[in-house]
Amino acid sequence: MKAWRVHHNGEPREAMRLDEIPTPAPGPGEVLLRVRAACVNFPDALLCRGQYQVRPPLPFTPGVELCGEVVRAGEGVAGLTPGDRVISPVALPAGAYAEYAVVPAAGVLPAPEALDDAEAAALHIGYQTGWFGLHRRAALRPGETLLVHAAAGGVGSAAVQLGKAAGATVIGVVGGPEKAGAAREAGADVVVDRHREDFVAVVKEATGGRGADVVYDPVGGDAYTRSTKCIAFEGRIVVVGFTSGTIPAPGLNHALVKNYTILGLHWGLYNTQDPAAVRRAHDELTDLAAKGAVKPLVSERLPLTAAADAVQRVSDGTTVGRLVVLP
Repeated sequence: MKAWRVHHNGEPREAMRLDEIPTPAPGPGEVLLRVRAACVNFPDALLCRGQYQVRPPLPFTPGVELCGEVVRAGEGVAGLTPGDRVISPVALPAGAYAEYAVVPAAGVLPAPEALDDAEAAALHIGYQTGWFGLHRRAALRPGETLLVHAAAGGVGSAAVQLGKAAGATVIGVVGGPEKAGAAREAGADVVVDRHREDFVAVVKEATGGRGADVVYDPVGGDAYTRSTKCIAFEGRIVVVGFTSGTIPAPGLNHALVKNYTILGLHWGLYNTQDPAAVRRAHDELTDLAAKGAVKPLVSERLPLTAAADAVQRVSDGTTVGRLVVLP
């Protein structure tokens, strides 16, 4: 089968190589899937560079989530039959940028019928992260104001849609007019182009000076620091990631004085610490997709041969919504 593999760490375009390798076989508790769609995520670039919290042995195949079709289940796996359409995270070093992938059966979930393959592949990590961040960590309530950074990206646009579905007023921060359009398409009530406006001033004006009740921040750096200037009394800042490349050093004295909470979110831990919660969230997301309340913004559907370029572009911040590879 064809599979992209990283033989040495570096930028995705240079580090990823399309190889011909044997099709894997599932072991006990595993499932062999034919990959129907693989979503491109920022962590794929970090994996290529050797900068992610997980460092698989070289060579490895990147691609952290997929929509696939069950080919064969390994020993001890029940409830999955050939032909089932499913979504799943991967088990590195065998990632999703390949024609086939073996994944742990415990993480396999039914693909929502309301979504096509590319949309289903894009539903899992980004929307699960948004659901846990907004509901389990921040306890977002109807009528509250949610500030979302990188609101045109895959993770940000998911948070925008989930915020609207929860009854919040959503303010999205983006970089550029094209991304502003994508954030509006996702449902943001107010969109701020950070190249032209100060989001702190916009948030204060939109909330009558109160500030945002919840900040959803996958960017870090200056986005986090300036968010503390427009967080409401008893507000909650959800730290999702650091796509800016800068990990901020929070002023805890400031959190004390303004009575706000800083919440960390590493969604992957729920797969091991509370997998039942992941399945409950999936049921919620499937229901929201069926109602049309959430729908992943897939901006491009690309062939397998374009995977390395797609990962590089997502890393460079030049894309909107989700890029999905279709083997």
